Amino acid sequence: MDELDAAARLREICLSLPEAVEKPFGGHTAPAYRVRDKMFVMTTEDGLSMVFKGAPGVQEALVAEAPERFFVPAYVGRKGWVGARLDVEQDWDEIAELVEDSYRLIVPKRLAALLPRRQGEPADRPAGT
Repeated sequence: MDELDAAARLREICLSLPEAVEKPFGGHTAPAYRVRDKMFVMTTEDGLSMVFKGAPGVQEALVAEAPERFFVPAYVGRKGWVGARLDVEQDWDEIAELVEDSYRLIVPKRLAALLPRRQGEPADRPAGT
């Protein structure tokens, strides 16, 4: 898959999420995806990789399992963000799930609740339980 196909596929995944918009980050021209000005996916200027927010432990697990596909990105890696190469063969169902997880981590609960739960995913529990 070339970079244009990967970028188009990523755009489709990101913009399918409620209230998601495409808006470059800072002075960059590469696409970034956000909800209410909070980013959940950034792409690199060269289009060869993307960065997304991961829950605790996700970055370490992905990088250990598939270092040819995932990496610890500069600057935001120490905050748990994960890099994914777009110039290698990727499992796009897995990428879609990771993007959705990143989205869920940054959006208000009201928006996250609009997404269907995955099989085996627990329902939200009331606070304090």
